[in-house]
Amino acid sequence: MKHRLWGAPAMMAACMLAVAPAQAQFGSILRNVTTPSPAPTSSDSDNGGCPKGKKGSGAGRAIIGGVLDSAIGSAASKAGVYSYVPIAEVSGTLTNAIACKLDPKEQVQAAAATEQVTRGGDVGETASWTSTTRENVSGSSTVASKNQLADGTSCMNVTDVVIVEGEETRVSKKMCRGPGQSRYVLAA
Repeated sequence: MKHRLWGAPAMMAACMLAVAPAQAQFGSILRNVTTPSPAPTSSDSDNGGCPKGKKGSGAGRAIIGGVLDSAIGSAASKAGVYSYVPIAEVSGTLTNAIACKLDPKEQVQAAAATEQVTRGGDVGETASWTSTTRENVSGSSTVASKNQLADGTSCMNVTDVVIVEGEETRVSKKMCRGPGQSRYVLAA
């Protein structure tokens, strides 16, 4: 009688241990395999090109992700660490690499600096700005070079620098203004 009492839990434990290695060995066969698409579709939630975390369909990932997202998001907010999405009004002026580091008001300030240097257009011209919404956030735009295309389009390379909490991000972008256009916009 004593062996039967201990036999059932022991057998159950052995079965549970056997399941884990089988899942580890055959897990990739059991999961849905999808090939990544080259570009996000319009039906996806738009993050404006800013980096975002891994997606998954597992229930465990959803539960743990929700708990961690809430806890980490709250802590990041209190610490002043944010992730932003580019706003529409600066999409023709700022790259996503710069806009994602800036809040909406800072994005407008950075875009204004770019527009200022492209209006002047002299190589080496720099416009700097300091955030009006956060401490330790600043940036600049500098005209690095200019050229004229055969069709009359005027282009220039502009270097944007953003410093957020001591971390510098530097991005070079090509800005062009076609014949008859009033302002420079990001070139593809």
